[in-house]
Amino acid sequence: MGKVNWWLWTKMLVAGGGVIWGGPALVRYLQPTDEELFQKYNPELQKRSLERRYEREKEFDDFVVKLKEQAKSDKPIWILQAEEEKASATNMARQQKLAESLRLAEEVKARREAMRKEAGLPVDSGKQGK
Repeated sequence: MGKVNWWLWTKMLVAGGGVIWGGPALVRYLQPTDEELFQKYNPELQKRSLERRYEREKEFDDFVVKLKEQAKSDKPIWILQAEEEKASATNMARQQKLAESLRLAEEVKARREAMRKEAGLPVDSGKQGK
C-alpha cells in the first residue's frame, strides 16, 4: 500500500463541508423573507394581496382537509381526486341543466303572459287552478 496523503483528505473534507453546509447557508442568508417581499410590492398589489389572503387561506385549509379525508381511504389519492373531479363535473353539469330548464320555464311563462296581454285576457300572477 502507499502512504496516505492527509493534507489532500483534509482539503477535500473542508471543501465538501463548505459545499454541503455553506451553500444552503448562503441561500438562506440571501433569500428575502415574506415580509421583505411584501414590502417591495406596490401599494395596489399589497391591498389586493391583503384582500385575497382570507380566500387563499380558506382554499388551502379546504384542500388540506380533503387531502386528509382522502388519505384515510385504501385507494391512492390521485384516483380519489380524479373520481371527485369527475363527480363535481357531473354535479356542475346537472346544475347547469337545472338552471337552463329554469330559464326556459321563465321564458315560456313570460311568453304566455305576453300572449295573454295581447289577447286581452287577464294575466296569471303565478296562481294556476284558482
